[in-house]
Amino acid sequence: MILGIMQPYFFPYLGYFDLIHYSTRWVVFDTVQYIRHGWVNRNRILHPEKGWQYITVPLAKHSRETLIQDVRVSNDDSWRGRILGQLQHYRKKAPFYHDVYELVQECLSIPERSLSRLNVLIIERLCSFLGIRFDYAFFSDMELALGPVTEPGDWALRISEELGAEEYVNPPGGEHLFDKSKFAESGILLTIREFPIFYYNCNGYLFEPHLSIIDALMWNPAATVTQFFETWRTTDGRT
Repeated sequence: MILGIMQPYFFPYLGYFDLIHYSTRWVVFDTVQYIRHGWVNRNRILHPEKGWQYITVPLAKHSRETLIQDVRVSNDDSWRGRILGQLQHYRKKAPFYHDVYELVQECLSIPERSLSRLNVLIIERLCSFLGIRFDYAFFSDMELALGPVTEPGDWALRISEELGAEEYVNPPGGEHLFDKSKFAESGILLTIREFPIFYYNCNGYLFEPHLSIIDALMWNPAATVTQFFETWRTTDGRT
């Protein structure tokens, strides 16, 4: 079993879905403190004039120490329509605008106030659209009996041990957290997977790398995106 563990992001970039595609089981790590200005309640799409802009979920008031699992979405639902409005500039140029707009509209219609659970339900729908298997569980629901956690990188190791994973996969941003020798001692392969830039034509816009999956799907068929995952999995030396 290949295990992936990540916080629940809002309409993540393609590298997040590559990790899901590569993994056979996924743990939504929702018991850590919510950090402002991260990817849990916002992401980026193209700006109609230049560069990029944020799409953001406003949150109910909470303390700085609030865990991700306890963060709630604002009761003012106007943000849902605002995000859909931010997609309008794709209409005339993006070949898959209508399908993707309907997909995002469906995602934003989910009546869920828990930010983490809303994000995961959105990710689940996106995986279905891409034809990717998404076998997930919320860490807050799992009640695992973990060994000692003395350093941040120990969480992934202990969860991997408890679930019987043969391999744990993580993006390069967290590589410094992990002690490879500890994973090796437990017989777990530690894989740091750096997702390459997926270049595509934006029909008059300047390409911006690593935007939300929304942007990638506006310009590419779902099958093309999934095939890129398949090709990258092979060329990266994994089968």
